[in-house]
Amino acid sequence: MAQRIAVLTGDLVDSRKASDPQRLFQALDTAIEAITARYGGQSERYRGDGFQIALPDPAAALPAAVLLRAALIRHSEERQRWDARIAVAIGRDPWQPGQRVTEASGEVFVRSGQTLDTMSEGTAHLALSLVEEPRSDCLALLTRFVDDLIDGWSRYAAEAVYLSLWHEESQQALAKRLGISQPSVHKRLRAARWALLDDYLRYLGQRFKDDPR
Repeated sequence: MAQRIAVLTGDLVDSRKASDPQRLFQALDTAIEAITARYGGQSERYRGDGFQIALPDPAAALPAAVLLRAALIRHSEERQRWDARIAVAIGRDPWQPGQRVTEASGEVFVRSGQTLDTMSEGTAHLALSLVEEPRSDCLALLTRFVDDLIDGWSRYAAEAVYLSLWHEESQQALAKRLGISQPSVHKRLRAARWALLDDYLRYLGQRFKDDPR
């Protein structure tokens, strides 16, 4: 029986320019494995720097995408920013969490891949497509704003966002975890525009929960 799922298809940005590709791919694999386990999905890395993640809960799609990009940025090299293009598609599909991603070929998987192909021709690093809602221009526009916001992160801002999303704890607790002061954590989150990003993720999460079609 088909259910609403999320599919994230992506690839690394300028991976061939990395001076330490082994560390880059390790960071990617670690992030994908952790995110997939956290949200109960399945994932596959292919074509060297390409990957696809299927998640049974659409509400987890954008948090997963942001976590993955933040994980890469925070581990970037001194002279090269690590990042990924991620195309998120949401739609109904008979895929089940125990099924391998490579065995799935439904429309939501195809849409995610097609969207990534389109992104490779421009500068976008994050896109959202709803299979059952062809007129989802508003959400696509909001996601473009968030994409631009993430593009401006430093490694320190990305780390603060990653830990905030992953642990969902206070700034004081994050400060202790990072070994810095609470005002420093606040400064990094403010630079990352965390308040706006958090509102965006909460809005989409609630929207997908309220509209399960």
